Amino acid sequence: MGISMKSEIEGRTALVTGANRGIGKAIVDSLINHGAKKVYAAVRSLEKADSLVKKHGEKVSPVLIDLNKPESIKAAAKAATDVDLVINNAGILNVCDPLSESTIETFKEELEVNVYGLVRMAQSFAPILENNGEGIFVQLNSVASLRSFADFSTYCASKAAAYSFTQALKDKFQEKGIAVISVHPGPIETDMAKSIGMEGEPVSIVSEDIIAAINCNRQHVFPDSMAKDFWSTYQPFAEAVVEG
Repeated sequence: MGISMKSEIEGRTALVTGANRGIGKAIVDSLINHGAKKVYAAVRSLEKADSLVKKHGEKVSPVLIDLNKPESIKAAAKAATDVDLVINNAGILNVCDPLSESTIETFKEELEVNVYGLVRMAQSFAPILENNGEGIFVQLNSVASLRSFADFSTYCASKAAAYSFTQALKDKFQEKGIAVISVHPGPIETDMAKSIGMEGEPVSIVSEDIIAAINCNRQHVFPDSMAKDFWSTYQPFAEAVVEG
């Protein structure tokens, strides 16, 4: 009989943005299934977390966070001072090719959430993660951070910027004893994907691979089939340059 290994999730207090649906909801489920003590379900309106509270009871604590509103992030950080794991999952995606008249405005909107939101989350929760020890910060990026797709040009550019910031955060957080994990899904079966006519793989593929990455101290997560194809080419560079 093998020795049972303790999960790095057991006993942790986590916060997940965009927790009410899609990948975020799956992450909450996976965290609790793997032994998290408490999960702050960060949503833009508290009632959006009702189904999670109904399912998991007191282990889920709804908290208001809108990545568009810096004051909501600061308020959440003041309320969630026991957090030792932050998973910044929330993001937006718009269909927009680079020649569209709306490109600049669309890009500004996606930068506000996908990039500035990440920076605000990192700035607000870094002191908490450092203070609580063995902190982890997980950022949901995308394969689109590595390769642009013309019909989603602004989203891809915003995710490329988010991935660049994630790398910078890794270096700065390392000094504070905080681990950083960058997650790069391909097409996943979410409401966001459906809204643009894409089909994808189950959300649990992402949430479970995040858990696995935390357990084995992996810095990158490429969870689904398309993502793994990207990783097979990108891995040597990532390990030698980005992680090194």
